Amino acid sequence: MGLVVQKFGGTSVKDAERIKNVAKIVTDTYAKGNNVVVVVSAQGDTTDDLIEKAAEINPNPSKREMDVLLSTGEQISISLLAMAIEKLGYPVVSLTGWQAGFMTNSNYSNARIRKIESERLHIELDKKNIVIVAGFQGINRYDDITTLGRGGSDTSAVALAATLHADICQIYTDVDGVYTADPRIVPNAVKLDEISYDEMLELASLGAQVLHNRSVEMAKKYNVKLEVLSSYENKPGTEVKEVIKVEKMLIKGVAKDDDVARVAIVGLPDRPGVAFQVFSQLAKAKINVDIILQSIGRDGKKDISITVPTSQKDSAIECLNECKDLLNAEKIELDDNVSKVSIVGAGMQSNPGVAAKMFEALFEADINIKMISTSEIKISVLIDKDKSKKAISVIHDAFEF
Repeated sequence: MGLVVQKFGGTSVKDAERIKNVAKIVTDTYAKGNNVVVVVSAQGDTTDDLIEKAAEINPNPSKREMDVLLSTGEQISISLLAMAIEKLGYPVVSLTGWQAGFMTNSNYSNARIRKIESERLHIELDKKNIVIVAGFQGINRYDDITTLGRGGSDTSAVALAATLHADICQIYTDVDGVYTADPRIVPNAVKLDEISYDEMLELASLGAQVLHNRSVEMAKKYNVKLEVLSSYENKPGTEVKEVIKVEKMLIKGVAKDDDVARVAIVGLPDRPGVAFQVFSQLAKAKINVDIILQSIGRDGKKDISITVPTSQKDSAIECLNECKDLLNAEKIELDDNVSKVSIVGAGMQSNPGVAAKMFEALFEADINIKMISTSEIKISVLIDKDKSKKAISVIHDAFEF
């Protein structure tokens, strides 16, 4: 007998029919002799609807009160799923995040899990109950409700799997695994049987929306075996794990991220310490910087270009304009009509010519590259947003998956 943690996203529980389908998947797993812990998200668009309701009352509510509001979405899901499982005749209990022992820090709306006090979970599992836990939420040291931010239910599921030493953590989604590209954009995308934590982490960070990067980081840290599979089709998914079989695949996937803006600090003095000044100011403003490009200094001047999340572009511009005189910069420029397109694969470390093949595909499609960033297992380029879908297709074709 094993312990299985299963996570179901909002689309998987969005209406009565789908909740009944999830109840069948869960009870089938339980009937095979497994202990089962289930994590669910809020139904469908519930979270967006709650955000709209808040805006009608107060356009700028406190993050604490937003967490109180948004945590109710998952509570609806867990109780409805428990009712569906009860109807099938199985023992079940639903628990909120704090009942399940999720202790977090006090960073409202984007809290981090400090620990899970698992005593209640073990009591319920010892009673042979199916345990359904509200994802995305916990409680801080002031007994305030907190939420874990984007992708929080994935993180909840992996944290439970790590704490309970689960045999596997299954992430059920509306796709049947991890693909070499988004199959909605690239029809001939190939489903992967397995992928390493590092490759999945890069893909998740670069815009592939199958798993959230925080959950993959945690799975790697605690060696939690993940499987991504469909809640609609009964077939094997993609395993995410530390060691995968040696394959001939040079790269594992192509991803795009439209949530990006390019900021250029133009005409900086070309002297030591300037980059430190720029990035210390951005760090103080808590701006997340991704790609960095510095031009070669000429005539005593240089430019630094960075990319930031779209949600932080205004804050970044405001921060840099405020310290423009301190930096002796000539001007600050913004381009938010860009996308980041990336290829990921551990195979590229030992294969020269991967970048050339990617750039050739973009050249032949007449797509201009604005910035380039590389690591051992990824190459990212910044291009015009309206060319991003075409870029993914031509790059995918070039590598002949």
